[in-house]
Amino acid sequence: MVRRAVAALLAAGAVTAGSTAFAVPAGATGGAPAWRADLSKVDSDDVNVQDSGGALTLSDSAWHRTDLMTAGSEGFLISAEQPLASAVNRVTAKVTADLPKGTEVEVDVRGRSGSDSDAWTEWIPAAAQPATFSHAVTVVQTRISLSSKTDGVRPTVREVDLSGSLVPQADALAATTPLTYTIYATREGLVGHTTANGHVITSNDHFVALPSGKATSAKGTGTYSVKVCRTDGSRCEYAPVWDVGPWNTKDDYWNPASVRSEYKDLPQGQPEAYAAYHNGYNNKKDDLGYTVGNPAGIDLADGTFGTGLGLGDNGNVKVTYLWTGTSAASGTVSTAGDPVNVRASATTSGAIKGLAANYAKVPIECYVNGDSVTGKLGTSTIWDRIGTGEYISDTYVQTGSDNPVAPLCS
Repeated sequence: MVRRAVAALLAAGAVTAGSTAFAVPAGATGGAPAWRADLSKVDSDDVNVQDSGGALTLSDSAWHRTDLMTAGSEGFLISAEQPLASAVNRVTAKVTADLPKGTEVEVDVRGRSGSDSDAWTEWIPAAAQPATFSHAVTVVQTRISLSSKTDGVRPTVREVDLSGSLVPQADALAATTPLTYTIYATREGLVGHTTANGHVITSNDHFVALPSGKATSAKGTGTYSVKVCRTDGSRCEYAPVWDVGPWNTKDDYWNPASVRSEYKDLPQGQPEAYAAYHNGYNNKKDDLGYTVGNPAGIDLADGTFGTGLGLGDNGNVKVTYLWTGTSAASGTVSTAGDPVNVRASATTSGAIKGLAANYAKVPIECYVNGDSVTGKLGTSTIWDRIGTGEYISDTYVQTGSDNPVAPLCS
C-alpha cells in the first residue's frame, strides 16, 4: 500500500516547550528509586541522534526517514537498562530540553522483572503524566525521541531525570494467553526505505508494522513479535514488529480501553482505520489527519506477505500479539538471515506450516526429540514446539541454554 509519512517517534505526552517536571505520584509507598538517563552513549540501536557535549540532539536535521517525509527530521536513543533497588509500577520523568519552534521531545519507558531479559512491557509515555505499568518491575529502560518539522532545526535534550514508585493497583492486567484478533493487512513494500526502528527495508524482508510505537522492537531484536496467519490457519509466520503504521501512529488497538492511548471508545481489537474506513469514525481521518483509504491495522513486509503467508492481495489475517501473553519459556529465532521453516513434526521432512523470521521472539510450549539438525547455534535433536502442531529446531532458537528450557511434550 502507499503509506503516509508517519511521525513514528511522536506520541501523547510529548514535551513541546522548555522543560517539564512531574512529582512522584501521591500514594507512593516505600523508597523511590531515582536515576538520570545517560545521553552520551549512542550505539547501534539508536537512530539519527548524537552526543553533543553531554546533551542529545539530532545527527542530521534534514534526514527524511521515507520519501514521503518532505521536511523536518527525527531520531531516538534507547538508554541502557536501569536496574532498580526496589520494585516500581510507575515512572515519572523530568525533562530539560531546548526546543525551538516546531520541535518536540518524547520520553517513553518500559520495564521488566524476573530472569527473562526480553520480557518487557510495552513502551509507555512518561513525559506528560506518570507511566503506569500493569505489574511491578525491577528494571527500566528509557527511549528518548526527538523530532523537528523543519529542516535544519534541532531540539536538544539536556537532562532526563526519572523516578519510580510503587502504588496500589486495582486492575492490574494479568494475561496468560496472548491476544489474537482478525485484522485487515496490507503489503508494506517500500524497499530501500527506513523503518521506525532504523532498519533499511530489503526485498523479501520479514517483519511487520503496527500503528503504535508502544510495541516497536529495537533494530535487530524481536522483543515485540507477532504470529500472523492466513484466516484458515494454513500458513503462519512469526515476525518481529519493526515499523509504525499503517495509517495511525498511536493506536494500540489490541489493548483494552483502560490502557489504549487513543480511541478508547472503540472495541478492543478494532483498529481506528477500520472504524474510519467502514463507519466514518473520526471524520474518516487517521491521527495525522489523512483520509483513511483502507481498514488496515497491520502492514506486512514483502517476505512475510508473499513467502510467509502466500498472500496475493491485501485482506484479513489472524494476528496474535505474542508479548501480551506468557508461555512456559521463550526464545529468539537466530539464523544467518533467512527465516526458518516451521514444520508440522520434529523432522526435516515434516510438512512446512509457515516461517519464523530471524529475530522473532517465539513462545516455547514444550520440546520433543526429533531429527538431528545442524543450525546456526550448533547441532541438536531438540525441537521446540512453538504452537499447536508447529515445531522448529532448537539450533535456530536462542534460549541461553544448550538444554531444553521447557518441559517435554506429553
